[in-house]
Amino acid sequence: MAKYLVIVESPAKIKTIKKFLGSNYEVVASQGHVRDLPKSQLGFDPDNGYEVKYITIRGKGDLLASLRKEVKKAEKIYLATDPDREGEAISWHLYYALKLENKKVYRITFNEITKNAVKESLKNPREINLNLVDAQQARRVLDRMVGYRISPLLWAKIKRGLSAGRVQSVALRIICDREDEINAFIPEEYWSLDVLLKAEGEKKSIHAKYYGTSDEKKALTCKEDVDKVLSEIEGASYVVKEVKKGERVKKAPLPFTTSTLQQEASKVLNFSTQKTMRLAQQLYEGVDIKGEGTVGLITYLRTDSTRISEEAQQNVRTFIADEYGEEYTVELAEDKKKGQKIQDAHEAIRPTDPRRIPIKIKEQLPRDLFRLYQLIWKRFVASCMQPAKYETTSVKIQAGGHIFTTAASKMLFDGFMSVYVQEEEKEEENLLTGELEKGAELAHLSTEPKQHFTQPPAHFNEASLVRALEELGIGRPSTYAPTITTILARRYIVKENKNIYVTELGEVVNNMMKEAFPTIVDVNFTANMEALLDGVEEGSVKWKTIVENFYPDLDEAVKNAEKELSEVTIADEVSEEICELCGRQMVIKYGPHGRFLACPGFPECRNTKPYYEKIGVSCPKCGKDIVLKKTKKGRKYFGCIDNPDCDFMVWQKPSGKNCPECGSMLVEKGSKLVCMDEQCGYVENKKNDAEKQ
Repeated sequence: MAKYLVIVESPAKIKTIKKFLGSNYEVVASQGHVRDLPKSQLGFDPDNGYEVKYITIRGKGDLLASLRKEVKKAEKIYLATDPDREGEAISWHLYYALKLENKKVYRITFNEITKNAVKESLKNPREINLNLVDAQQARRVLDRMVGYRISPLLWAKIKRGLSAGRVQSVALRIICDREDEINAFIPEEYWSLDVLLKAEGEKKSIHAKYYGTSDEKKALTCKEDVDKVLSEIEGASYVVKEVKKGERVKKAPLPFTTSTLQQEASKVLNFSTQKTMRLAQQLYEGVDIKGEGTVGLITYLRTDSTRISEEAQQNVRTFIADEYGEEYTVELAEDKKKGQKIQDAHEAIRPTDPRRIPIKIKEQLPRDLFRLYQLIWKRFVASCMQPAKYETTSVKIQAGGHIFTTAASKMLFDGFMSVYVQEEEKEEENLLTGELEKGAELAHLSTEPKQHFTQPPAHFNEASLVRALEELGIGRPSTYAPTITTILARRYIVKENKNIYVTELGEVVNNMMKEAFPTIVDVNFTANMEALLDGVEEGSVKWKTIVENFYPDLDEAVKNAEKELSEVTIADEVSEEICELCGRQMVIKYGPHGRFLACPGFPECRNTKPYYEKIGVSCPKCGKDIVLKKTKKGRKYFGCIDNPDCDFMVWQKPSGKNCPECGSMLVEKGSKLVCMDEQCGYVENKKNDAEKQ
């Protein structure tokens, strides 16, 4: 019979961990939190020293009873919940919910679910870190204060079903502020002036850009500026004034943190933050690999550290030397000095074994799981490789009293780029075919003046919003995905073509929060609150001090808002659909299962029907609209709105273009447009927005 009991959070980890431990160990799961603040009340008493009340989460009674039975049989209990504040708090709750006061109880953590890490953690058990627990308690109570005191106010003044949150309200404020910037933006005119030149005996032409005069760099702000330059260089000779050669080094990227993984997965794989975290959780907890059984493929996924353990550095260095050559390796980085933040006890997100090359296990992973693992693997291996090196050539060309410049680069050593290139760094080599010499005269082929206008700030997408939250110190690695998911679910924002837009409802909620609770939606205040929570974790701040200072001001602000704020009516979004029963224009409403169309004549007319999102493409069979639909299992597809009378459907998004070879419709597949008739096989590159313009 097992003498030792290991309690983890997720049932998915049981199989992975059990195979590392002998028959003396039993592994069970708490399935997340077992105790929480009661849903029906605040859960803390402001009049009695902010004492917190915890109750067993509904539905967890049977699970706790079964865990208590296992506890009775065990000589030692190891609490092996996740290695972060929340995991520490779950262990603390388990300690009291399972009545472990008189038992031999140990807290163990592992950054990766591998045999070495799990066994090492059992050799180095510790007590529950109450500073970590208190930091989590403080966050939970602060979030409860904001949610439970302000949300009912939004219900009363706007409509039911809304919510406010300490982090989500600030995220909404950031998005609204960006929208205001975009709306207030006034474009400014500027011009570019390029010339096409050719060196004697060379086939390839040289593309040079206007720089300024011989004395200074000069911007071209209007057509008059351009006309003046054109008149001054008319008939002038183009002579090479200066040729400079140099070397440029491009450093390897840092390994992934939670934030950078979410950003890169959004840009490269088109994953939402929620999807990225769900897949990363599976990679961390364990995947069945042929010949190995269930293994954890990556380290813990919630981290803001880029640190790599010495053992991991040594392993990847050996791997790089074997696979790519000694010249690609770097020296081992020294560990940071003491005094680092407690969160830095975590490592960056990395593969547990670099020799588990993605392509070798591709067949054993679902497509999206493979793509995310490959991204993490490539980034980590690249982060431990030599920089890329380029030879650069910059040339100044004089025409009259004006200067034009051109630059070229040639890769000398690919370094980390042999493994990994970030999306924004993809660049083609720009080569000068021949050696240009000072004093050489170039033939003038053409001049191209172009008018431009400055662009407003870009709308946020999930990746850029996560980056903004991280840079401003709002939230922590574990909060980015749930924050975005919540404000999407509340319909404060919508996503269109990756971009985030504020809805009318979002604007109303944000304006009300700014008016009644300016402190809560203040970016600096929220970032300072995160710093105070870090202080609790480090033991320098008492958690109740934060709560005691925050609640009285919140309480007063809520009472004032109840008296002073007026009610707001949000109009339903009107659709193009006409109600076939009474002729009114139907409106889009939101139910528990998403959007639907309803007649505004309720209760006289109760007509409702499904709402389908049109994609602006006509059905090739009947000419009616193609809409986005979902199967019963939730998989998205594109079908004719006239189904079942028209049976057209396709899994990929139709482009609206027809195949030039067979006439069938082209569908979108990543960066390509592909003929939906597989026997045809026609493929072309999808034009990006810049090319379309």
